[in-house]
Amino acid sequence: LVSVFTGYWVELLTLFAVVLIHELGHAAAADRLGWRIRQIELLPFGGVVKLDEWGPVSARNELIVALAGPLQNGWMIGLSWLLSELNVWSSDWSDYFMQANLIIALFNLLPVLPLDGGKIMQALVSCVLPYYRTLAVCGLFSSAASVGMILFACARLGDGLQLNLLLVGCFLVVSNWYEYRHRMYHFLRFLLNRKWATPEGSTLPAVPIVVAENNDIAHVVRLLRRNKYQWIFVTDHRGRVRTVLPETELIRRYLQNKLPEEKP
Repeated sequence: LVSVFTGYWVELLTLFAVVLIHELGHAAAADRLGWRIRQIELLPFGGVVKLDEWGPVSARNELIVALAGPLQNGWMIGLSWLLSELNVWSSDWSDYFMQANLIIALFNLLPVLPLDGGKIMQALVSCVLPYYRTLAVCGLFSSAASVGMILFACARLGDGLQLNLLLVGCFLVVSNWYEYRHRMYHFLRFLLNRKWATPEGSTLPAVPIVVAENNDIAHVVRLLRRNKYQWIFVTDHRGRVRTVLPETELIRRYLQNKLPEEKP
């Protein structure tokens, strides 16, 4: 009985260490890019690194941070195999350690927010869609996938209820529902991070956005993309260009109406 109890705690501590190293991989990549790390949370199914990204965040940098976690599982699998080949670890322990890393890596690579795979999906989608629409599309997809996870767990009643999968699915549904409701907050943060850019100082490729003069500014600002610097060409009913605005001027005007003015 003591042996079983000890083995259980050793396996539990091993999983804890694997998850911690996975999250430290995210934290190290984020710190290298100059992001502020607020805290690291270890959850029953994994962990979450909460970050504050200062300034515009490119899709490339978000991909680097998201992939840094599963990469830690990759080198740990390789190390486990090597130690087994050198007879430093037993084959049974090596198999367990590799399986734990593989499960954590593959689970986190599922295309569901806030998992690593969901962040990778969001970074890639933001390369082809405006950022506001990216938040909506990825949020709805993640919510649907989370519900699917719950239904899958409930459907396998013949094999016994998949309690762990059910609990994870419920957590992801709540998390995505909360994030979807607050997508405007994330969008405003995206705009604030781009507010201080200038056409001359931006390293992003410049692209035009052509809109009619009767378009609402809220509609136009939702057309902004992440990895581009946009120039807004405003046309009249005959299609003639009336004025050209850099995106920062558009953002400034939008935020003046959206955010309360600071009191002196």
